[in-house]
Amino acid sequence: MERTIRVTGKGKISVTPDRIRLLIKQTNVLNTYENAIKDSSESKGFLNEAFCKLGFKKEDLKTTYFNIDTKYERYRDKHDNWREKFLGYEYVHRMKIEFEKDNELLGKVLGVMAKCAGEPEFTIQFTVSDPEASKNELLAKAVEDSRAKADVLSRATGVGLGEILSIDYSWGELEIYSRPLENVKYWKCEADELDSIGLDIEADDIDITDTVTVLWSIK
Repeated sequence: MERTIRVTGKGKISVTPDRIRLLIKQTNVLNTYENAIKDSSESKGFLNEAFCKLGFKKEDLKTTYFNIDTKYERYRDKHDNWREKFLGYEYVHRMKIEFEKDNELLGKVLGVMAKCAGEPEFTIQFTVSDPEASKNELLAKAVEDSRAKADVLSRATGVGLGEILSIDYSWGELEIYSRPLENVKYWKCEADELDSIGLDIEADDIDITDTVTVLWSIK
C-alpha cells in the first residue's frame, strides 16, 4: 500500500479595491398589483434618467431581484383575537450599479438618490475589477503553503516527499469585497439644490483567504 501524506495549505492575500458597487433596494406598498408594477417601473426610470445624466448607460443599472407579494398587518380585535388586515401589494426591487472607485462620483450618485421618491435603501461595497487574477494568486499561495508544510512534516518524520497524487479544491465562488456602509435608509430629500453627498470613506485593502488540500506520496 502506497504511503501518503495529506496537507491542507492556506493562502492569504490583501488586494486594493478599485471599484465601487452600489446595491439599491426600493420597496413600496400599493393598493393594486398593477399600481405596484407601475410605481416600481417609474422609480427605476427616475434612477435611470438621473444616472444617465452622470454619464452612466441605461443598462449599467441592473436588476438583481424583483418580487411583488400581498402585505398584511396583524392586529387584535375588540375581543382580543388576532386578525389580519390587507394593506396592499408590496414590491421589492433590488438593483446594482458599479463604477471605478471615485468618491466624488459616489457623492453625486448618492445625491441623485436623495431626491428619489420611494425611500431607497443602499449598501456600498468596494471590490476589484479583476477578481480572477486575485483568485489565481490566492490559489498559488495556498499550494505553496501546502508544499512548505509537507516539507516540514516529511523532514520531521524522516521520510522523503514524493510526487503529488491529487489536489482537492472546492472551486467555489469567492466574493472579493468590503462593505463599509450597509442597509442605509434614505428619506426623500427636500433640498432640491443638493447635488452631491460628501462621504469621507477611504477603502481599506480587502483580506481574502482560501485553502487547498494536496495529497503527496512519501518515500
